[in-house]
Amino acid sequence: MGYLLAIDQGTTSSRAILFTPQGEPAGVAQQEFQQHFPADGWVEHDPEDIWNSTLDVCREVLKTQGIGAEDVIAIGITNQRETTLVWDRVTGEPVYNAIVWQDRRTADFCEELREAGLEPSVTAKTGLLLDPYFSSTKLKWILGHVDGARERALAGDLLFGTVDTYLLWRLTGGKSHKTDATNASRTMLFNIHTQAWDQELLERLDIPAAMLPEVEDCSADFGSTETGLFGAPIPIYGIAGDQQAALIGQGCFGEGMIKSTYGTGCFVIMNTGSEAITSGNKLLTTVSYRLDGEVTYGLEGSIFIAGAAVQWLRDGLKLVANAADTEAIAAGQSTSHGVYLVPAFTGLGAPYWDPNARGAIFGLTRDSGIGDIVTATLQSVCFQTQDLLSAMRQDGALPTILRVDGGMVQNSWVTQHLADILQLPVDRPECIETTALGVAYLAGLKAGIFSDVEEIASRWQLEKRFAPEMAPETAHDLYEGWQAAVARVRS
Repeated sequence: MGYLLAIDQGTTSSRAILFTPQGEPAGVAQQEFQQHFPADGWVEHDPEDIWNSTLDVCREVLKTQGIGAEDVIAIGITNQRETTLVWDRVTGEPVYNAIVWQDRRTADFCEELREAGLEPSVTAKTGLLLDPYFSSTKLKWILGHVDGARERALAGDLLFGTVDTYLLWRLTGGKSHKTDATNASRTMLFNIHTQAWDQELLERLDIPAAMLPEVEDCSADFGSTETGLFGAPIPIYGIAGDQQAALIGQGCFGEGMIKSTYGTGCFVIMNTGSEAITSGNKLLTTVSYRLDGEVTYGLEGSIFIAGAAVQWLRDGLKLVANAADTEAIAAGQSTSHGVYLVPAFTGLGAPYWDPNARGAIFGLTRDSGIGDIVTATLQSVCFQTQDLLSAMRQDGALPTILRVDGGMVQNSWVTQHLADILQLPVDRPECIETTALGVAYLAGLKAGIFSDVEEIASRWQLEKRFAPEMAPETAHDLYEGWQAAVARVRS
């Protein structure tokens, strides 16, 4: 029968999930790894932690399920996007830690570029805004701050990649230095209209083109794993950034269909078809997927902190022992308790794009307790989603279907409150592992298991629809309170 192996390399953990050719999960392994915060607003990962955790979970899931490499039809890779790595072309030795997408160290440089008038050109070419979120300024920082890095890059000795590229390079023993169009579209170096690295932006940021990977379709022959890793070579046939992979896994192939993923951050993408809509409300125009050379675009809003706020409750404040405990706590609380938490721990993403904002809790009284803070944390994710959908509507992009996924939506209180605040039905699928499922589909598409995207879309199954239960006036009042809280943390 054979299996599809999805590598899901995320911000706080690496996972490997086996899927049957029918798209059903057949085994999973997960491993968390350390986060590094060397300065205010800085977030880094050790590249060896990324690689070793990925390799470990792949081996573990194969071993646990009693499956050999010869039973794996193909591998798909999905990854935390924008996270930036630079390594030696020959030895594979990283020159610096991976700078994570959440990292804000290049905020001042982005402001300099904005004042120099570069942002309109960046947006027109890449669909992005000038923000530390994206890979290009992180790459420039590494070249400018690591001794000898620029000289080595100019000599052709260093390679750049996002996490997908780095893992692919390691998996293939350095034979394949490639990425896909979705990950390329998040670097702020890729022209999403010409589907090529942009020479003007490379020159403006002083980045050698020789460092950049070759850009492929999302479903393509990316190479094969080294024999020694799993006992036999396995072809790698699919790559997509985690949010685009979730869009595919949710079967959102029609215009107006939206997926919203709740992991470390929250990311909403609306499929806009062949049209690259330019937002007037600071949303991003991005590549949803590229198949057979044909580009499908999307309108995206990115929230930096969602599940990471619950992780903070657990690990930072130690208010809960397990993330799952938050559901029962919130269920016992009033939603109109007047407490708002704005989780701007690394700035605010869309539609504010304020890298200098910082988190705060408002509305505390002598009666406030742990339950209020936990509930406000969960509510913040729903309010931030409303920020994004409001911006999409103002851009004239009207949602037709909203499908949710990610670890947080296992919490039915969150999913119901989301429907209440949005005043929209919210669909939760049978398989919430849609990010991994998306790249399994891409790998299976190249392997010939699936004939086309219509066949993939037909496999989507609804587990539960959450309809709004809250009065519209109540939802409006709660959201107004959120907007007032956000205004108070803006820089």
